[in-house]
Amino acid sequence: MEAAEVRKLAAVEDRHWWYAERRHLLRRALRGLTPGRALDIGAAGGGNTRVLREGGWRPVALEYTAEGSQVAQERGLAVIRGDATKLPLDTDSMDLIVAFDVLEHIEDDLSAVEEVRRVLKASGTFLIAVPADPALWSAHDTAVGHVRRYTRSGLVDVLTRGGFEVEDITSWMVLLRPAVLLRRRGSTGSDLDDPHPVVNTVLRSVVVAERFLPTGRLPGVSLLVRARPR
Repeated sequence: MEAAEVRKLAAVEDRHWWYAERRHLLRRALRGLTPGRALDIGAAGGGNTRVLREGGWRPVALEYTAEGSQVAQERGLAVIRGDATKLPLDTDSMDLIVAFDVLEHIEDDLSAVEEVRRVLKASGTFLIAVPADPALWSAHDTAVGHVRRYTRSGLVDVLTRGGFEVEDITSWMVLLRPAVLLRRRGSTGSDLDDPHPVVNTVLRSVVVAERFLPTGRLPGVSLLVRARPR
């Protein structure tokens, strides 16, 4: 992600409907897990790292770029710079690793998954979020540095080859998928913006509704996964 996009994300993520609901999804995924050492790969604005800290975890943010690292530091987060395919951490040193909207930016995503497996304890948990469905590819993906969008089978395959067992995989933003598909057809760049408060509230309400609906197996805009080392 380019420096301008990182700064833009940091400026809007605290109030933006998409990031707010994604933080809820992370909190939900953490239920039942015993807090320990955690790594947030691709922390960007640091919203997920703060969720981890609030939940009693001892998190460190990993950022590839100097700009991303600086943003995390400015927000009072412990941060290290590094490449997800060559993590600067000891083997079997983390209880939890979070990679929300990271793998799609990495050419060699298998190497990144294998590195996560090396660093994660055998009893640890790997939480992943990625953009779904190659049919949704648009100028937005190019603008934010995506290499791919994932199918369910493609994501499960790379995780399995990287040494993980997928415990759960579910779709997110199912209700908004038709609107996203329509918007992306005319997209000329990144969709990341700061929506009007009314629009923000409406969109947040739609994604919140998915918490109570059986939409997880339907086509969505993102995929959420919980995996454990094999």
